[in-house]
Order: sequence, then structure tokens, then C-alpha cells
Amino acid sequence: MNILHRLRQHHGIEHATMTVLSRKVPGIQLAARSDFEGFTVFGVVDTATLRAAAEEALARLQAGQAELAVHPNCGTNLVTAGTLAGVAAFMAGSGRQRSAWDRLPSAILGATLAMIAAVPLGRWMQAKVTTSPHVAGLRIVDVARLNGGPVMRHRVVIHEA
Repeated sequence: MNILHRLRQHHGIEHATMTVLSRKVPGIQLAARSDFEGFTVFGVVDTATLRAAAEEALARLQAGQAELAVHPNCGTNLVTAGTLAGVAAFMAGSGRQRSAWDRLPSAILGATLAMIAAVPLGRWMQAKVTTSPHVAGLRIVDVARLNGGPVMRHRVVIHEA
């Protein structure tokens, strides 16, 4: 299987897991990072609770709940927003010679409009580029707490069934 597709699948399972966890444990504060073997969860969470959430998330994706693969707090949203705002501010500052104070309102307006556009575009980028809900044939093979480091971490390992 294409290695980038596998990364997109793991990213989708990661998002679904974070969604399931946030519904089961309101107020939980976690971060996660996907890779080619699964994903790592950073923050305080019980290992059994994480395993149950990951297995439920995978099953729900496999049952067709594709929307779980898109998460509002994904880094893709931040990169999309930052890129659009940066380009808009740059464009507002280029062109004819004006003082910085004269360019500032245009830069603020451009960046604000870019941030508004970034919300749907970030979701689209996740759905089409950085995640995949198509996870048939995958299974959670291990969920383990990792020792060391300043923050509690868990490793979720995913393989083909």
C-alpha cells in the first residue's frame, strides 16, 4: 500500500480517536501525532480508556462515519490559516510604495478574510489531502503507555488485519 495513504489513514484514525475520547471524557486535553506505524497521544489519559476509544473510532470509520476523520483542532487547519493569512498580508504590503501605516489596514483586512476562508478550506484539506476515512482492513494491535519524557505519552500501533 502507498505509504502516504497509510499515513492519511492513521491520521484519520487519530482524529476519530480524539473525537471519541473528547465525548467520553469531557474537558480532556490531549494532542496527537500520526506516523507510518500509528500515532502517539500526548497528555493524561488512562490506557484502557484510550484503547477502547481507538477501537471504537476505527470501528465507526469502518462503518462509514467518514466525518470522524476531520477534526477542528488539526494542525492542517493551522497551517492552512497561517499560509492564507501570510499570503494575504504579503500581498497587501506589496505593490505601490506606501508607508507601513498606510498598508496596515489592508494587511489586517486581507489576513482577516483569509482566516475566514481558512475554516472551510482547512476542513477540505483534511478530507482530501491529509486524512483518509477509508480504513478497511486495519486493526489496532497495541496501545501502550511510553515511559520517560515530561508529558504522559501513549503509542497506538495500527497494522493490516
